[in-house]
Amino acid sequence: MHLYTTMDFSKPLPKYLLTKRNIIRLILFTATFALVFINIYAPFNVNNWFPITKLQLFFYSSLVILTGVLVVVISRIIMYHYSKRGNRISLGNFLIWIAAEIISMSLFYTLYEMLILNDIRSFEETIKVSIQNTALVLLIPYTVSWLYFAWIDNTEKLEAITERDGEVTEPKGMIFFRDEKGTMRFSIKLDDVLYLQGADNYVTIYYSDNHKQNKFLLRNTLKRLEDDLKPLDIVRCHRSYMINFQKVKLIERTKEGLKIKLDTQPIIEIPVSRTYTESVFTLFGQTN
Repeated sequence: MHLYTTMDFSKPLPKYLLTKRNIIRLILFTATFALVFINIYAPFNVNNWFPITKLQLFFYSSLVILTGVLVVVISRIIMYHYSKRGNRISLGNFLIWIAAEIISMSLFYTLYEMLILNDIRSFEETIKVSIQNTALVLLIPYTVSWLYFAWIDNTEKLEAITERDGEVTEPKGMIFFRDEKGTMRFSIKLDDVLYLQGADNYVTIYYSDNHKQNKFLLRNTLKRLEDDLKPLDIVRCHRSYMINFQKVKLIERTKEGLKIKLDTQPIIEIPVSRTYTESVFTLFGQTN
C-alpha cells in the first residue's frame, strides 16, 4: 500500500501571514538576511565590482541589496491591501506571488550587473545565476519566518484554549469568590450571602446555610472583591463591610451613627460610614 501526501493549493493562506505585524517582521528579517548573505557569500560577484575596501564593499553591496528588497516591500504592501479588501489568497496564489518576487528581484540584479557593472556574461547566463542566488536570499528567510509565525500562532491558540478550559462558568444566581491569585475558593447562591467583613488581606464571607449563619475565610481584600461584585447587589457600606442589599430590612440612625439591619434571625446590624452614606441611601431609595 502506498501513501501519498498531497498539498491542497486551493486552501486559503493562513491569516498570520497577512497581518501587518508579521509582514513588517518578514521584511526586516529578509533585509537582514540578505545583507549578511551577500557580504559573506558574495553571490553576485560583488567582490569583483571595484578595487575597494571591505567596509566600502559592505556599504555599496548593502545599498544594492536594500534597493532590491524594495521589491518585497512593494509586493507585501500590495498583498496586504489586496487581502484587506476581502480578496481571498490561496496557497497556490501565494507561491506564484513569491515566484514573481524572485523573478522581479532577479531582473533588477541582472540589469544592474549588465548595465552598471558591465558584466560580460550573456543575459541568459546572468539571469539564471541571479535567479538561483535571489531564490536563496528570499526562500530561506521566507521559510524560517513562516515556521516561526506558525509556531507563534499555534502557541497563542493553545494559550487561549488553556485559558478557556481554566475558566469556571458561573451558573445563574451563583457567585464565585476568588482569592488574591484569582483561584476560585468559594461558591454560593447570591440569595444566601449576608455580608462581607474585611480585615487586612482577609475577607470573611457570612452566609445563610439552612437558616443558620455560617462563614468562610477568604484570602483577598474588600477592594478587589468590590470591583468583582459591582454588577451585583453586594455593595460597600463601610471600610470594613460589604452587604447583600437584597437582605436589607431597614436603615436606622442611632447615637453611634447609621446602621443597616439585615432581614435575618437574629437581626444583624452593620455600620454605615460617612463615606458611603450617600451611595447607600441612593441605592436604598431605588430599591424601595
